[in-house]
Amino acid sequence: MIKLLRKLIKKYRPTAVALEELFFFKNLKTAINVAQARGAVMLQIKESKLPLVELTPLQVKQSLTSYGRADKKQMQKMVQVILKIKEIPKPDDAADALAIAIAAVPYLNQCC
Repeated sequence: MIKLLRKLIKKYRPTAVALEELFFFKNLKTAINVAQARGAVMLQIKESKLPLVELTPLQVKQSLTSYGRADKKQMQKMVQVILKIKEIPKPDDAADALAIAIAAVPYLNQCC
């Protein structure tokens, strides 16, 4: 995973990274796996000296919809509207990643 992330950073040369903060998981095994992957990603971000913005799901929802309890469909629709694209991004994870990136912009403007 680290090697792939290094390759992606080298290829696409991002100027910053946004991550969703780890939230409560009902399944302990899933939580551990996500935490391990997240740790590996954060290590590579630090080694690459990229600015990092971490947002809670609530912050992402409020940023895009002005409502912290927006559902997935509302979030996906706002991503579509903000990015002026014809269809809602698929798969759902892509729409989630775009929402996090959009929500991070004001924070990046403050810090970087």
